[in-house]
Formats: sequence, structure tokens, C-alpha cells
Amino acid sequence: MVRRFLLILLLFLAGDLYFYQAVTTLSHNPTLDLSYWLIDILLIAGIIAAIVLLRSGKHVQRFMAVLMSTMLLIFIPKLFSSLFLLAEDIIRVFRGFPPRSIYVSEATLAFATMLFLAILFGLTRGKHFYKVKKETLHFPDLPEAFDGFTITQISDVHSGSFSDAAGVQKGLDLVNAQNSDLLLFTGDLVNNMASEMDPWIPMFTKLKAPYGKYSVLGNHDYGDYIRWESPAAKEDNLARVKAVHGEIGFNLLLDEAVKITKQGQSIALIGVENWGKGGFHKYGDLKRATAHVPDNAFKILMSHDPSHWDEVTVDHDQHVHLTLAGHTHGMQFGIELFGFKWSPIKYFYKQWAGMYSQDGKYLYVNRGFGYHGLKGRVGIWPEITVLTLKRGNAA
Repeated sequence: MVRRFLLILLLFLAGDLYFYQAVTTLSHNPTLDLSYWLIDILLIAGIIAAIVLLRSGKHVQRFMAVLMSTMLLIFIPKLFSSLFLLAEDIIRVFRGFPPRSIYVSEATLAFATMLFLAILFGLTRGKHFYKVKKETLHFPDLPEAFDGFTITQISDVHSGSFSDAAGVQKGLDLVNAQNSDLLLFTGDLVNNMASEMDPWIPMFTKLKAPYGKYSVLGNHDYGDYIRWESPAAKEDNLARVKAVHGEIGFNLLLDEAVKITKQGQSIALIGVENWGKGGFHKYGDLKRATAHVPDNAFKILMSHDPSHWDEVTVDHDQHVHLTLAGHTHGMQFGIELFGFKWSPIKYFYKQWAGMYSQDGKYLYVNRGFGYHGLKGRVGIWPEITVLTLKRGNAA
């Protein structure tokens, strides 16, 4: 973590010095220069303070959230708008390095301003700028009774980050407005502590689905990211998190499967505990969860971390038709426009948002209902997924 901060600091300084060329091309006002560098000095001081606090073992989640937001507002517009300056410099190389063009510098500052405003919107309004994503999936072996069956998926609530009751209610109302047959939640109800959910229980109990509400745990639900006074306190917290699922009407699946029955036919809904690649805990056991599921059953799996699909589910000895995951949040930062999709999280997860398929098996990665770390969302908006199951082959 400390090395990452140092790398970010170096990138920040290099980008800032480069962007400053556009400022000096347009103005030589000493007050403007002082303000420009004063903001940088304060931000750099914040990064250094974060490094010191992290090395001392202190928990600085709120401070880190403020620091991340400030860096996004200041650094990202400068970084991306500096591409104008880079393009100009490539041309200047072949022209003997004439003075910078005022028009290019104006375009650089104008683009930086647009990015600043877009990020500001994401940090202030983006966390409740819910989007409904709809997909239709075709399966030749889907039981006839489930032709047209609808599923709403939400993921990554992170109730410990909530502060705006009206904003949360807006999202929950949108979930109910989908009128889906089944409601599935794929983990991370809290950031760390079960008590974070207490103020929101009455609101979440009002979620409805005629064929039931089911859930699994995410990596944050286990309380692994904070220090507890004793192992017993941590265990009590996890027990309380599990109890909260029941209190809000969700049937929590812990490496187990249930039948969803309609008109005498059924599909298998499977839920595993969190399983993640790398440094994430591998609590889940898909073999145990499917031990009593017939091979020929139509299977839907809830597994919080999408890396489980790539590492385990695709090669599982039973065919899992559809897996629903979350976890990545789309990093809460990126671009999704006109079919183009990008976020830095793609360099860490092969499957990070939306639909993926392999060997007739599907994975859908929800972008998350809530937010964590960064106190907002920029370009990757909070998501409510609606999946429609159809019998037969896609046209």
C-alpha cells in the first residue's frame, strides 16, 4: 500500500508539472501560481500523512476517502487533459519546438474543467445515480415453467458508507419497481460491522419478490479488515451479520442450494461463501454447495467475487448455467459510453462489469448498489440488474 502511494505521488508530481505549462502559457499571475502550488502542497502533505498513518497501523478510512476524492478532482482532470499538450509536443518536435499554442492550452484547460465538473457530479450525486441494467438470456434446457422468469440482482450494499436516507430509498424503490419474480443479493451488506446496517433495516425489509429473496456473504461481511478486541467479538459480529439477512427477509445461503419451484418444475439456486483469488479468503466450497444438486438441474449460482467463476466454476464437474457476482464495483470510476466500457479495475479482474460467457456458461458482474472507499461514483454508476430467462436458443 505504501509503495502504491509513493508511485501515485511521483505520477502526481510529474503530471502536475506538465499540466502547469498550459497554465503559464495563458497567465503569469503570481497569485494564480501561488494558489496552484499551494493546493498541490496540501494534497502532497495529505499523501505523506496517509503513508505515515498506515505504517503506524492506524485506521484512517475516512481520511483516505477524503484524500481519494480530492485526488480524483485535482489529478485526473490534469492527467487526461495533458494529452492535448502531449499531442502538441509531438508536433513541436518536428517544428523545432516553437512556443506553445495559446489555443491548445485553452483547449487543455477547457477539457480539464469539463472533467472536473463530471467528477464533482460523481462525488456529490453519483452514489445514488442508479441505473437499471437489463439482460435476456436463452437456455435450451431451462424448464418450461421458467420461460420469462425474471431475476433482480443487487450487490455490494456497503451500508456503513450510507449517509443519505432519501438516496438509499430511491434505489430500493427502483428495485421494487422492477417487479421481478426473484430478488438476489450477492454480498457485502456492511463495510466491517453488523451495527452499520441497524439504521437501514426497516427500509430493506420492504423489498419484495414473490419467489423469495436470497443472499450470500461478501468479503467485507466477515469483519476481516478491522481489529477486534477478541476472536469471540469477531465471531459475534459475523453471527449478527448473518442474523440481519434474516431480519430484512433474505434467506442467506452458506455453501448450500435450494429449489425454486414454479408450476411443479424447479431450478437450483446455489449460494457459496466468499471465495476470491489472490489475498482474499477462500471460504466458499462449491462442491459442498452442489453436493445434493442433481447433475441435470438448471443451476444459478450466487458467488460474490467474480474470480471464483474463472478459477473454479467454469471447470466445476457440474454445469452451472448462470453465475451472479459483484465485488469489483467497477472501481466506482471509469467510462461507459456508446458500448465502450473501461475502468482501471479491468487490469485486476478479467470479468469486472456486465455479462461474460464461456462454454455455454454465463457470468454477470453487478457494479454494486452502494459504494466504499471513494465516497461517490464517477462514470460507473450504482446498478440494479434485471435478468430475464428464456427457454430456447438466442435468435
